[in-house]
Amino acid sequence: MKVKDIMSPRPVCCSPLTNLKEVARMMMDGDCTEIPVVENIIDLRPIGVITDRDIVYRAIARGLNPLELTASECMSKPCLTVDLETSIEDCCKILKDGHIRRIPVVDEQGACCGIVSRADFVIHHLRDEIGE
Repeated sequence: MKVKDIMSPRPVCCSPLTNLKEVARMMMDGDCTEIPVVENIIDLRPIGVITDRDIVYRAIARGLNPLELTASECMSKPCLTVDLETSIEDCCKILKDGHIRRIPVVDEQGACCGIVSRADFVIHHLRDEIGE
């Protein structure tokens, strides 16, 4: 089985210049805790990710005003990615070794086309068990 079989397609992405208020709004609207940061909105090549935790640790906990910061000032980088054909086993290893919960999925051109999380593996596994 491949990442493409369990990923969430078409994640909302932001640019490095997106302000943190907008990033937080994207998280709220999308009911997610991570937004891929892409080089630009046209080619969607991931350069980092920003999580709710990044905002707390890199802005609020340091006494910085998150309303005055952009995604590039708080994002995690470099951006680890997997491609559509990455096996589930290899993806699990990348998540485990990188101590991360989610990872952007890129297509043949390197554009962000999905995101996969640890929860996706659990949900897919439970679906298989229930189906059997």
